[in-house]
Amino acid sequence: MLEIEIHQDFFFLTTISSFNVDAVNVMQILVDIPAMLPDALQRTPYEFAYEAKMAMAVKLYEMKRLSSGMAATLIGIDRAEFIAALHQYAVPVIDLGSEELESDLKNA
Repeated sequence: MLEIEIHQDFFFLTTISSFNVDAVNVMQILVDIPAMLPDALQRTPYEFAYEAKMAMAVKLYEMKRLSSGMAATLIGIDRAEFIAALHQYAVPVIDLGSEELESDLKNA
């Protein structure tokens, strides 16, 4: 669930997720941004929050800090949908250096 609080010139985005007792623990991250920012980007607060989470997940995937499955879980979509969205951020699904690619081709 996405909870949005507006206070003067800033609004606070809080992502709240609830899981079964045996599921993963959830951490909240509170981000202060100018309240006019979503309007300036022609987005609703909900669209802006989704895009911010997507950008964070994509960047962590690009940095090889998260797998595609973990990144998809972070934003609440399935892995195939996440992989399909990577092109919008100019992030390759497979990022091999030339040496790694040559080695893979030799071993194929």
